[in-house]
Amino acid sequence: MKVPKRIQPLIDDGIVDEVIRPLMSGKEAAVFVVRCGTEIRCAKVYKEASQRSFKQAVTYQEGRKVRNSRRQRAMEKGSRFGRKQQEETWQNAEVDALYKLAAANVRVPVPYGCFDGVLLMELVTLDDGQVAPRLNDIAMSAEQAIEDHYVVMQYVLRMLCAGLVHGDLSEFNVLVDDYGPVIIDLPQAVDAAANNHAERMLARDVNNMTEYYGQYAPELLETRYDKEMWALFEEGKLTPQSQLTGYFEEETELADVDTVMEEIRAALAAEEERIERMRESDE
Repeated sequence: MKVPKRIQPLIDDGIVDEVIRPLMSGKEAAVFVVRCGTEIRCAKVYKEASQRSFKQAVTYQEGRKVRNSRRQRAMEKGSRFGRKQQEETWQNAEVDALYKLAAANVRVPVPYGCFDGVLLMELVTLDDGQVAPRLNDIAMSAEQAIEDHYVVMQYVLRMLCAGLVHGDLSEFNVLVDDYGPVIIDLPQAVDAAANNHAERMLARDVNNMTEYYGQYAPELLETRYDKEMWALFEEGKLTPQSQLTGYFEEETELADVDTVMEEIRAALAAEEERIERMRESDE
């Protein structure tokens, strides 16, 4: 097949030996199966900012800082150099998140480095060598749904303990191999302490997964892991060993109308994203 323009430099430098086939194309990147020596891996080629359809990127980047103060000022001013740095920060965020989450015992693809907008990482496969399917492409029993939902909630908990919220977690961003769920797609991961939208994003992540698994095990729809996790996180009591129950008693005080409206708008935007992604998946 024709080598994608952004992968060609990796072939020239001997990092990639062959592009075998395209794997999938999403809102922020296209993924290809590649050969690196004797290893079969995947190459995630990030799209240019002007070509990405990922909405509200600024919301996700809130709280992200770079060590170089000159770069940080350029990013804040939106200069040409700053936009380039913003792109690199967006791309490197996924690599950083993958390493951090692997260390926190969250199952994610093993990263091998990011080279000029191309992320090389493990190709998650089944034991027979076939590429692992996305969660939305499989069906399961109620028992399996309950088991896998619990595993994913543990991963979300460990992410939060590591200071991160996925920010776009859904059945489209989870692979399932012979050993269970694997979390993917993390360029939009947010700093749980520094991003003012982190609580809302955590709730959306948890609710997306609960609704999906809940179609197989309806009792899961009654759980409130997001509220339970966030309450413990705010109190400084959340640890990787925290035993979650899935239940949370709401305080009976008057609702903040502005917050409620923001959550409604966010839910509508998330639903639009979900419909768009289902359309892309069908194509």
